[in-house]
Amino acid sequence: QVQLVESGGGLVQPGDSLRLSCAASGRTVRSSAMAWFRQAPGKEREFVAAISAEGDYTNRLESLVGRFTLSRDNAKNMVYLQMNNLKPEDTAVYYCAAREGYYSRNFRSYDFWGQGTQVTVSS
Repeated sequence: QVQLVESGGGLVQPGDSLRLSCAASGRTVRSSAMAWFRQAPGKEREFVAAISAEGDYTNRLESLVGRFTLSRDNAKNMVYLQMNNLKPEDTAVYYCAAREGYYSRNFRSYDFWGQGTQVTVSS
């Protein structure tokens, strides 16, 4: 069982940066791949980035490479999503997710989810 709590969302202007944090707890955190997904109103949940349990492999949505960076601190059981040069199309609820084993881009393969944090990019 893994519990996830996201934080760091907010209202920002285009070009600004935000860092989302995901605090993880539970018996299997250290063996869990972690990921961020986002969901805009009226759209399907979209893969953003994922990181392996050891933090040595990451995978990002190709269109976000160069702007979004994912990292994890296993000593603190934290996962971070650094988002730079934010655009209005990045507006969505961002969710942290966990699954045991290898990471996946498919949201249906994740067993544990946080409550989400709203990111709004608007001038």
